[in-house]
Parts: sequence; C-alpha cells; structure tokens
Amino acid sequence: MRVFVAGATGALGRQLVPRLVAAGHDVTGTTRSPEKFDEVRALGARPAAMDGLDPDQVGRVVSEAEPEVIVHELTALSGDLSIRKLDQTFAVTNRLRTEGTDHLLSAAKAAGVRRFVAQSFAGWQFARVGGPVKTEDDPLDTDPPPQVAGTVGGILYVECAVTEAAWVEGLVLRYGGFYGPGTSLGINPDGEQTEAVRKRRFPIVGSGDGIMSLIQIEDAASATAAAVERGEPGVYNVVDDDPAPVRVWLPGLADTLGAKPPRHVPLWLGRMLAGEGIAIMMTELRGASNEKAKREFGWSPRYPSWRQGFAEGLG
Repeated sequence: MRVFVAGATGALGRQLVPRLVAAGHDVTGTTRSPEKFDEVRALGARPAAMDGLDPDQVGRVVSEAEPEVIVHELTALSGDLSIRKLDQTFAVTNRLRTEGTDHLLSAAKAAGVRRFVAQSFAGWQFARVGGPVKTEDDPLDTDPPPQVAGTVGGILYVECAVTEAAWVEGLVLRYGGFYGPGTSLGINPDGEQTEAVRKRRFPIVGSGDGIMSLIQIEDAASATAAAVERGEPGVYNVVDDDPAPVRVWLPGLADTLGAKPPRHVPLWLGRMLAGEGIAIMMTELRGASNEKAKREFGWSPRYPSWRQGFAEGLG
C-alpha cells in the first residue's frame, strides 16, 4: 500500500518507516526541513517537506503522494521540558493535534484516503477513580488539572476527530510513555529524562502510587505498523503488559542506569515546586490495558515489561 507518514524523522517515525518498507509498503515520509531528506531516504521512504500547520502545504503534499493510508505522528518537542508549564512545553504539539489533525483529515478526504492512524497518549485522560488499570471503554477525566488541561484537550481532540470521521477507517493509538533510542528516556543519545534520573533530579513525589504504562519505542512502532494493515476503527492502548507505580519503575530505571536511587519529596513540596499536574501524575494516574491491541492487531511487545526493556532496550 501507499503509506504517508507525517513526522517520519521523529523518534517513532524513525522506527516505523523501515518496518513499513520491509513489509512491502510504498512510503512517503514528511519532515519540516529539506535538510533531513537524506535521513528520510536512508529510512527507505520518499521524502516530502511539510509544515503540519500550513493547510495549503498539507493538502498539496498529500495530494501528490496519493496515499491509501496516512499515519499522523506529528509532534514538536524541543527537549526543553518545563515541569511547571507542561501546556506551554506542548503548545505547538497541541496545535498539531488540533489544527494539524484537521488539515491532515481534510487532505485525506480530498485524496480518497481509506485509513487514518493517529498518535494519542495513555497517560492523562483516564478518570482517576476505580481500579489501577483502564481499558479503552473506561470513563475519561472530565476535570484535568489546569497545568495539563490544554494538553489533555489536544489529545482528546485527536481521538474524537479521527474516530468520528465516518468517511475513513480512523484508528487512534494511545501510546504509553516512550523509552528507548531517540526518546527523552533513552541512552542513545542520552535523553533529558534519563539525565534527570542520573543526576537525581527526577524525584518520587508523595506516595509515588501513580500508575504509568510504558512502551519501548520499537514496540510502539511495531504496533503502529500492524495498525496500518489491520484492526477495526477505534481507540487502542499501545502499552506494555506491566503497568507500574512510579515508586516501583523509577527506582528500577535508576538502578539500570547505575544511578543513585531517586529522592523522595513530600506531596506538599512537590505540589509547590512542580505544580498540581505533576503531583497528580505521581500519585493518582491510572495505567492502561493492552489486551485490545494485542487481540485486534495480532501484536505483542518484544519487551512485555519495562523491567526487561530497561535492561535491554534503552539504547
């Protein structure tokens, strides 16, 4: 099939494109800068320059590629993470999740695209009630903390826009927290979060009971490649088999890195220093179940637990 990967040079795109090419697909991969065309070619794809916030450019590039499937992996993360200002950090990415999604969907409809796969995130949108692990059918949080309200809103916009487009097979993949090569939690090269753990600048706040679902970046790519070919329209959690509290996986990561154990910060101090959003992340978040993705995609992660993934798949 002709597959259009929007965001081919991001951490996930660099893992996804070679898998699609190896499966026999004809891939066009976008990047904002023509200077990265050689990188896209090295991945096996045909390069195209595209600013996801420019509707005319998006329409033209998609029309020229004539894809059957679009994979929307557009982000704009610079690596300058402000814990207190998460919405500000993700401001352009959130525009790509809203305006950029609209532009891609409009171009897809004009080009007769039959399948549309988009990136979401499994970390924030579940209601913080009930059990620790949620399925795609569980209720969502209707009152996220102000610190992340814009980011959660952008994520939910993607999910609604894609799954409610009746003219296309729309699939949304709620990825767990990425780790591995090219991510902020990797060692090839060292990512921002990895460095923070090494320097003991990534503390456990309060109880550390917040549940997080993680996914090694290559496993995220293999699930996405499967979603290009199969699975009914809808939302899918793409995470590993081992959701875990921060107080468990964060010390495990520090140990893998040969770093000292993370510091512990009282909840009141964490709230004061980092904001309510981080306090909630550390103490109240819910994890996600991957059973639907495994069943519908015929997929299973190479690293079923972050324990194995940290030991073997960080870089």
